[in-house]
Amino acid sequence: MEECLKIVYTRRSVRSYSEREIEDEKIEKILKAALQAPSAGNEQPWHFIVVRDKKKLKKLAEIHPYGKMLEKASAAIAVCADLKLSRYPVPMWIQDCSAATQNILIAARILGIGSVWLGVYPREERMKPLAEFFGVPEDVIVFSLVALGYPASSDAFYEAEDRDKPERIHKEIW
Repeated sequence: MEECLKIVYTRRSVRSYSEREIEDEKIEKILKAALQAPSAGNEQPWHFIVVRDKKKLKKLAEIHPYGKMLEKASAAIAVCADLKLSRYPVPMWIQDCSAATQNILIAARILGIGSVWLGVYPREERMKPLAEFFGVPEDVIVFSLVALGYPASSDAFYEAEDRDKPERIHKEIW
């Protein structure tokens, strides 16, 4: 049990990758974890686009203003929200796609793969060019992009840093 928590505590954004390619079965495991994310009303309003082609990864690095690491990544996964699958009057898909993105990050860490969450939604200047690049239908939103690769450095997953902030923990009331 403690080992599982250590995985969560030592997950970090990894932006520098080795040349080693991620095995197909590991990508499948990461996607399976994404599909197991909780979602409001069990809607599961997501779609995932896996990119492994080096030319496409390079283009993604040019499109996303903070995506330079995509040039050296082994893969990327775009998490998309299909608004047709959402029946709520408020956008619960935001939380659903956030949970799926987090599951991708944790699954990657478990498998020894580095990852970084590149924010897309709600930035229109990111959403629009990525939607065009991926050719998604009009009622699908590119929510996030996750770069994946084996870390270039063996110390990418170092000890957990102390993020304790007792002043932010409230019991019973504020």
